[in-house]
Amino acid sequence: MSLKIADNRKTRKWSRKELLGRVVWAGMYPFYRYSPRLFWGWRNWLLRLFGAKIGKNVQIHPTVSVFVPWNLEIGDWTAIGFDVLLYNLGPMKIGSKVTISQRVHLCGGSHDFRDDSMPLLKLPLSIQDNVWVCSDAFIGPGLTIKMGAVIGARSVVVKDVSENWVVAGNPAKYIKKR
Repeated sequence: MSLKIADNRKTRKWSRKELLGRVVWAGMYPFYRYSPRLFWGWRNWLLRLFGAKIGKNVQIHPTVSVFVPWNLEIGDWTAIGFDVLLYNLGPMKIGSKVTISQRVHLCGGSHDFRDDSMPLLKLPLSIQDNVWVCSDAFIGPGLTIKMGAVIGARSVVVKDVSENWVVAGNPAKYIKKR
């Protein structure tokens, strides 16, 4: 197998509208990133301005990286801690009363390794209500973390997680029912 990197770089990964949106978002990003920590409403307003669906009483830390705001949906009373990476190339839905602790990586993109040109995959990711994702966890693309689950610190989640289960480890394994 020989990778066709040139073919990958030639493919169109984003529409003109998406590219323009990403450029404008990059220009506005400093107003989001350098806002005072307690300006939750300001950051929510900016994300909504770019098409995100943000619920009531959502707290997003200013160091949270949001790649594509219009692909983001967050329910009510959710908190997202510092240095979280929301790599939401595809639709990313985070439910209500979810806690995403510091330095979590929610990954909604990858490449198809079975194809020599390694095309970009923009996959959905869903975190349902009442989930706690503990610090430094990685949740892979195309997954669903079901209601009430707990993802242990530094876990690497590569499969869907069932309702009300605690998982931990690399790769994450079921520990016990919540």
